[in-house]
Amino acid sequence: MEEIIQEKISADHLLYVSLKYTKTCDVIMNLLLRWAKMIETSISEILKYAKKKKKVSSVPSSPLEQMDKIRILFKKDKEFLEVIEMYEMFRKIKDLRTERIGEFRKNVTLKVFYRGEEIDINLEQLKIYAEKLEKFISKTKQFLSS
Repeated sequence: MEEIIQEKISADHLLYVSLKYTKTCDVIMNLLLRWAKMIETSISEILKYAKKKKKVSSVPSSPLEQMDKIRILFKKDKEFLEVIEMYEMFRKIKDLRTERIGEFRKNVTLKVFYRGEEIDINLEQLKIYAEKLEKFISKTKQFLSS
């Protein structure tokens, strides 16, 4: 849990401090990658704990298989599954086609082309992601302490 919290602190700093002053798409990209690392660590810890509690038979090594196990484990929790969907995009963010809009301005936006859609990642969208991740972390904490 400690590692997850450290990742979250770093991500929050990027969101609330670095992005506020630099307003660049590089900071947005680094924030998304930091969140991906945090979610990845959470998934790994959840699966290890679930294995210990005999809720899953094994912990897969590949991230895709881990996501599948998590989807089965949390099939009733819609919010948790939304974060897993976000994680899929965050993992691929470096390889996706992106467009930088309004850098160094108040409305800096990273336009991402993912699964045939255009996703505008701006400050508003980042705040929505941050809220979802906040809930995700508290559910992770609950699960790991059950």
